[in-house]
Amino acid sequence: MAPIPRGSLPRIILYHQTVNDPEGKPISILPLITRSDIAVTHLIVAAIHINEDPSAITLNDHHPSDPRFATLWAELRIAQASGVTVLGMLGGAAKGSYARLDGDEAMFEEYYGPVHNLIRERGLNGLDLDVEEHMSLGGVIRLIDRLRADFGPHFLITLAPVAAALLDPRRNLSGFDYEALEVMRGKEIAWYNAQFYCGWGDASNPLMYEMCIGKGWSPEKVVMGLVTTPENGPGWVPWQILGRNLTLLKQRFANFGGVMGWEYFNSSPGGKEKPWEWAQRMTQLLRDDASSEVLREIDASVDRHNQPEITKAEALALEADPDVKSSAQGPPVPAEFQYYSDSSSGEE
Repeated sequence: MAPIPRGSLPRIILYHQTVNDPEGKPISILPLITRSDIAVTHLIVAAIHINEDPSAITLNDHHPSDPRFATLWAELRIAQASGVTVLGMLGGAAKGSYARLDGDEAMFEEYYGPVHNLIRERGLNGLDLDVEEHMSLGGVIRLIDRLRADFGPHFLITLAPVAAALLDPRRNLSGFDYEALEVMRGKEIAWYNAQFYCGWGDASNPLMYEMCIGKGWSPEKVVMGLVTTPENGPGWVPWQILGRNLTLLKQRFANFGGVMGWEYFNSSPGGKEKPWEWAQRMTQLLRDDASSEVLREIDASVDRHNQPEITKAEALALEADPDVKSSAQGPPVPAEFQYYSDSSSGEE
């Protein structure tokens, strides 16, 4: 396979949170970098948490400078040198980080400082804001503005809303309205790692992604977030179905934003032994023109990887583009609004 430009669309993004196995051995990301048939564009190391003591910032349960992370930081520097963009993820399911950044100016400065220092010390190319607790619109705008002022125009700022929040502000874990945020600060936001899983989205067919685009979101800015295995949460979609859906979206939207996977260490079909195979298949699906051949290979490999075959009834239930009878009036058309969309050529 010829060298693949890593900064172009569609993106292939992986979160990396489980960085050590139960015995403490580092889980290497080097296969994502060294294999010529893998074109991961972005890695997001997770999860950075702000704790009550401002100096006690943690990566998962330990300070980022803990020796257990030495291999992680070294390999991420290799990834950057190889053209992969590396971001940190702030927040997630563990609450408190954004409540502490949503206080008055003095409180903000106290808790923002360690985040700023971590970004500088580790040379991160961006920060992914995974706000899964209430935060005010003014608070997230202040954070975005400060990151932009401190780290310049090439620093990537992304957010990770549940997919439903892009369609309805009431179906939201973040508190603020993403539509309003996009209107006010869309030019500063590179894209949204939308979570199409855990009941907040559906990746089993293209409909929900297409609804987001129909509402006015640019395909370039909506990345379809996926769980990489059933072990990582509800909403996993078998490769036989997912491959066809992604091929459809790539064909339908020339500027399809790509996919993100939660998370790397146990990704299917290779599992913990070969977690890099998820990225390998995504590269074939999204970066290789021979989509039909790739889909045949996926179908043929299901048995080899001990994944259950999809029955005819299940296939119909998960059909990518089903023919259904619509009502006379049809579904309501969402109102459009003004978005900003930066060119992907500006990505690092």
